[in-house]
Amino acid sequence: MKNQKKFPYQYFMVTFLWSWLIWLPLVFAGAGLNPLGKDLLSVLSFPLAMLGAYGPAAGAFYCLRTLQGKQAVRDYLRGLLDLRFGWKAWLIPILVLGGSTWLAWILPELWGEPRLKMLLPSVWVFPPYILIMILFGGGQEELGWRGYILDPMEEKLGPWLGNLVLGVIWAIWHLPLFFIPGTSQTFMPFSGFMLLTVGYSWFFAWVRLVSGKRTMAGLFTHGLANAFIPLFPTIVMVQGAEQPRFWIWVSLTFVIGLVTMVFRSRRSLYS
Repeated sequence: MKNQKKFPYQYFMVTFLWSWLIWLPLVFAGAGLNPLGKDLLSVLSFPLAMLGAYGPAAGAFYCLRTLQGKQAVRDYLRGLLDLRFGWKAWLIPILVLGGSTWLAWILPELWGEPRLKMLLPSVWVFPPYILIMILFGGGQEELGWRGYILDPMEEKLGPWLGNLVLGVIWAIWHLPLFFIPGTSQTFMPFSGFMLLTVGYSWFFAWVRLVSGKRTMAGLFTHGLANAFIPLFPTIVMVQGAEQPRFWIWVSLTFVIGLVTMVFRSRRSLYS
């Protein structure tokens, strides 16, 4: 991506407006207000939830088109086809994200917590489920977060602070989902969710860096992270329930992000 003279603050405005305005009717419905009507809402709730999740992509394409022109959009889309990540960007996310989620899922059994059943119908569903998560279940957010705004954030604030701030903004962007019935966020403490997004922000940035800043590496890593959640469930889907697995999971993710950034900082000192 070409360097820009001015920081693209418009990205955050478009991203938040797109997502929050689309999610707003669902938030109203969760509060007992239903501007769409019961029948229409039942039809539109899932499409609205999905469409709102493309806010980061909308922000990226808006800024590319308005700040850099049509060719920048074409170049960006063409770059999505480049899958030459290198073995680190392919393998390490599988081992790290799969290992940390599995550990958070299994560890509470040592002190008597009952096992949470896998939410996928079969383990064989997992490979195609990863693809669904990459395209529609969170991976698409990376078209904006890491695929577009990460470089300007790091140029402005540096890798440590830039990704910390981006992780906090990323958590706040999800805020309406905490008020929409049926989302996993309604069972999560927001403070823990912010630990998760900050840890992911640091780790995802490193994966993108070692991939040669290939945007599809971000989509793969984010989609993979979300795909592991129903394979190794860490959230009790009951309001008010204790969430020991969730806190282990987000704490591990935050520590993984910290270790990744320390490793990245040490490497940059000697390079």
